[in-house]
Amino acid sequence: MSESDEQAPGPDLALGVAVGEVPEGRIMAGSFAGQPVVLMQQNGQFCAWSGSCTHMGAPLGDGLIVEGQVRCPWHHARFDLRTGEAVGAPAFAALTAYKTSVTEGRVFVAAMPTHGEPGSTKETATRPAAAHGKAEPRVVIIGAGAGGHACAELLGRSGFPGTVTLISDDPDAPYDRTVCSKQYLTGMMSRAQSGLAAAPQVTLTRGIAKSIDVVERSVRLDTAERVPFDVLVLATGAMPQRARIPGFEAKNVHVLRTLRDADAVIAAAAHARRVVIVGASFIGLEAAASLRQRKLEVHVVAPDDVPLKKLLGAEVGRMIRMVHEEKGVVFHLGRKPTSFEDGRLILDDGSMLMADFLVLGMGVRPCTGLAERAGIVCAAPSEGGGVEVDERLETSMPGIFAIGDIARYPDAHVGKRIRVEHWVHAQRQGQQVARAIMGEAGGFRDLPFFWSAHFDTGLRYLGHVGSIVGTRVEGSVAGRDFAIDYTGEGEEKAFVTCNRDLPALVVEAQWEGVESAELLPAAAAERSARG
Repeated sequence: MSESDEQAPGPDLALGVAVGEVPEGRIMAGSFAGQPVVLMQQNGQFCAWSGSCTHMGAPLGDGLIVEGQVRCPWHHARFDLRTGEAVGAPAFAALTAYKTSVTEGRVFVAAMPTHGEPGSTKETATRPAAAHGKAEPRVVIIGAGAGGHACAELLGRSGFPGTVTLISDDPDAPYDRTVCSKQYLTGMMSRAQSGLAAAPQVTLTRGIAKSIDVVERSVRLDTAERVPFDVLVLATGAMPQRARIPGFEAKNVHVLRTLRDADAVIAAAAHARRVVIVGASFIGLEAAASLRQRKLEVHVVAPDDVPLKKLLGAEVGRMIRMVHEEKGVVFHLGRKPTSFEDGRLILDDGSMLMADFLVLGMGVRPCTGLAERAGIVCAAPSEGGGVEVDERLETSMPGIFAIGDIARYPDAHVGKRIRVEHWVHAQRQGQQVARAIMGEAGGFRDLPFFWSAHFDTGLRYLGHVGSIVGTRVEGSVAGRDFAIDYTGEGEEKAFVTCNRDLPALVVEAQWEGVESAELLPAAAAERSARG
């Protein structure tokens, strides 16, 4: 969605509004020259910014002000109200600034003078990293996915005085991987639109990192090139799992992780009538929804009795199944495939499904081999795998960090080490490490967060619960309008919403320890109503 997709909301701010209509800490959604604008008051000062999130165009008027930032209602991007800068992924571009003035008790909004800069696009790198005493340290990032790109982008945007090299084994420039199973797979988004913000002053090097020399501080590529580093960031991500089932190595059996994977699925769909999705994971179900929108007959095979039951519980899982079935998706639950040959998928009860191609949604495994071969401490598979890091996301090797799907970090909110595979969380970890490289103190404290789309039904998931112990439901799950508190073992907790964006932002701020006075009044009331 873009700004042009909806009529600009609220009053025309060029005509002014009464000062009393914009109380402290409240967002007023309005317009200027037909474009959405948000007007706010902070510490007695007014500011006005473009009203659409620069990530996917969400209306910031529906967002929340938290400690001098406005947070996006859809994907929780964060913008600094002083500068307009995108300070928290998934947004990278700054908001456009508007001029405000107060005359006779009314606040007016006007365009900035042409010589003014619309928002700030830089954090100031005031202190270079002190790795090995180098004034201009060499930073090398392995992996150009969510975390790697976000780390490189923030270093480049901030004017980091050292060099930044981003090593990528993906033939495509950095892109938003979340669209591979959603907008790109449905055909609603082009390849060009999937691209992520370019990282200024960053060298993108194509190649596969084969080994790390922790003594000489260099990375050896498959081309035999050695890339020296003072600071190394491991962002190697995860790989889709393929079951060892006869026929699953065939060319018409696809995984869905990269843009090239999505290309292959789209090409297969162009000449197909029926597809079988193996696995009722989020990726599997998102692919099912996208391919159904391409008018294919879609079947889902999974061993679970209810889709997503372990993560969301039986009630929400049944609702998600109903959403899909209403659109024509057919489920075969409690079943496992045993072989695939000549378009015939045989299940463990002896039944058969015809399929022109398969898409596997059977989970992923973290790519920790590079770290393990370098002697960096990693967790055992029984513990969930991953590279062990501290609160700064630094590994057992000083000056080497790990982020994203591979990072097993001490989560400040649940009081134990966890490893999560969420896109925005990986981006935030990348930004955390970028700031650490630039000399900022403090550990990583962001809450895990992700979203998932199933046809016209979307979910927001905040927090982390490995195994559900208890739930508290507000609203109607069947009516697809709800908020659910989940509790897990120990201090684990999560909050899931459907069609309730504001409560998700309020709870996020609450769990971060923000005082209620910092919250939008309507949001604070919402939180009070929840008890």
